[in-house]
Amino acid sequence: MSPLFLANLILVTHVAFVAFVVLAVPLILVGKWRGWAWVHAPLFRIGHFAAIGFVVVNTLMGEMCPLTIWENDLRQQAGQTGNGESFIAYWFSRVLFWDLPSWAFTVAYTAFGALVLALLWIVPVRWRKG
Repeated sequence: MSPLFLANLILVTHVAFVAFVVLAVPLILVGKWRGWAWVHAPLFRIGHFAAIGFVVVNTLMGEMCPLTIWENDLRQQAGQTGNGESFIAYWFSRVLFWDLPSWAFTVAYTAFGALVLALLWIVPVRWRKG
């Protein structure tokens, strides 16, 4: 597989990861209101908390996202200098990468992580009895 293909695959994976972390919050809240049992599922909820937890810890440590590092390395191997030359890669990159100071991301990710943690109390995980 070419480095460009792998870089684009990582970019799509990154967007899917961000979508999971962000969109799960309104789904959990709507699910509580609508009585959806799956929003209480341990695998979903613990996975969601682990995903944002990884982001928060990584950011607090001052580290760059591994997906971003791998994508950038692969793009350099493919001879690209930007975040992708294809239409899809261009727009996915626009959604993911914002030109803000690093402290703004640390604050935003930590606040979002606190919200996800609060949701574990507001909409608790339901463990199976057995």
